[in-house]
Amino acid sequence: MKRLSFLFTAVLYGSFFLISCSSQQGTTGGSPSASAWRGGVKGQWVLHSVDKENFSAAFSVKTIFEEAPAECFIGSIWNLPNNGKGSITFDAEGKLCAPGAVRNIVWSIYNPGKEGGEPQFQFKKIYPGDKPSNVTAGYRLDLTYADEQQLTLRMPVDLEGKTGYLIFNFERF
Repeated sequence: MKRLSFLFTAVLYGSFFLISCSSQQGTTGGSPSASAWRGGVKGQWVLHSVDKENFSAAFSVKTIFEEAPAECFIGSIWNLPNNGKGSITFDAEGKLCAPGAVRNIVWSIYNPGKEGGEPQFQFKKIYPGDKPSNVTAGYRLDLTYADEQQLTLRMPVDLEGKTGYLIFNFERF
């Protein structure tokens, strides 16, 4: 009986040792994995605000995503379903805005794998008649934060040799 108890205790401690020494799968440097980010990002989001970080007063951004001014994106609904075939529906009124317009996109989470770096949100716009496989241009944004109610993406912007960021703040729709 003592021998069985000793064997059970040894196996139990050995299991704890192996579990504590093994690295966590799916994470890199303590950051969420690409698949964890995908789970946090999918769904419907409303773009609540676009903030600027490290921008001097001398710089302004005329358009984002080669589409429209940032103000036109405020209130837009980003539909990011699990199948990756999503859309952006515009709602803002303004000089260059098109309320009610829908832009089809294909989205995914870029996984840098062995190259290093952090996963990123990426998408490309799909115009009528385009096949996603034929569209080579797209956009990548840094994944900053995601939970049940909020999503924050960060886009680097070249400011004549310095880097500023546009911060996209979403709320779950």
